[in-house]
Amino acid sequence: MPKPNTCRLGISWTAFLLVLALPALASAQRPTLGEVARKEQERRKAAKSSEKVLTNKDLPPAPPKPVPAPGTETAAASQQKPAVPAKPDAAAASQPDEQKDEAWWRERITQTREGLRRSESFLEALQTRVNVLSADFTSRDDPVQRARIGEDRQKALAEMNRVSGEIAMFKKQILDIEEEARKAGVPPGWLR
Repeated sequence: MPKPNTCRLGISWTAFLLVLALPALASAQRPTLGEVARKEQERRKAAKSSEKVLTNKDLPPAPPKPVPAPGTETAAASQQKPAVPAKPDAAAASQPDEQKDEAWWRERITQTREGLRRSESFLEALQTRVNVLSADFTSRDDPVQRARIGEDRQKALAEMNRVSGEIAMFKKQILDIEEEARKAGVPPGWLR
């Protein structure tokens, strides 16, 4: 049986030789920088020949933009003006029942509900702005900055009051549409 010291010495030498040999083995399998550059150059040449550059001439023509009917707003104009829902006018109420099909009722209630949803989201954003301005107002010592922040907060509060009125109007319109549909004998599923 070998002596314990000899066995440890043999294991130590084997470990030492492995530590020295591993980097040499690993570098033998690794490509050189020149080989990597050559392969990349070949790959780029192959990719250039198979690439196709698209231009506007290659694309199909775009469909023409719809021309807004008189009395309707464009997207840019509707962003500048506050979102005030259109009230049901007498022309809509006087239309014959055959034109008031399921699509008409769905479109009408969907537009009103979408307006309500937008107004509620806007109200939440305004509330957040008022909260931030209030916190900023109390943390400022400079009277000029406080005055400016106070004005901004008052404007946001006024806008909140206006949007709250819009929300109430949208809710009333939804109730009016539901009542009108009930009186007209419209199935409740058409308003979902």
